Amino acid sequence: MNHPPHVTSTGPGDLDAAVALHRRCSAQTLWSRYHRAMPDPRSYLPALLGRPGSIHLAAWDDAGRIVALGHLMPDRSAAEAALLVEDSWQNRGLGTRLLRGLGSHVAGGGWKTVYGLVLPGDERIDAVLRHAPVPVHRRDEGGVIRAWTRTQDLEVLRAGDASGPLAGQAFRKWPVRAAACDRCGTDRW
Repeated sequence: MNHPPHVTSTGPGDLDAAVALHRRCSAQTLWSRYHRAMPDPRSYLPALLGRPGSIHLAAWDDAGRIVALGHLMPDRSAAEAALLVEDSWQNRGLGTRLLRGLGSHVAGGGWKTVYGLVLPGDERIDAVLRHAPVPVHRRDEGGVIRAWTRTQDLEVLRAGDASGPLAGQAFRKWPVRAAACDRCGTDRW
């Protein structure tokens, strides 16, 4: 029986599974994530997964393969969020789940905003951002769109504040940590 992928924290210890995910992704999917042609994933994933202060989440299928990755990486007073979902797993809500899981880590990070860099016309990312339970702002930066939200909005939403500008938003859209992951002992969403 196929179950929905479970999402866990990940890092350098899952390098082989992360490399395998990248190798299963199409050139178009990798272009959407990195906005350029990329060399062998073993040449850049160790630094990405080991970046100090970063949060990394992985969606694992029943076969024990990573089928999607989400990253939250510090960038001065902001944090950059980035997603990669294997082609055969796209349009199933995994990007949205990962983005929400990353959002739950924003509180206490000291960042003013969380942003992602999106190629114009990227319908998959547009769909993920439409499901965000907070206002998402966009700014064209010469060939790439910076989509961002204020961490204050994420923190208000997580706290369930019904008096602020997000009153009426469905707090249930934002995940609460679930039980420990059977596979690795880390939290999952």
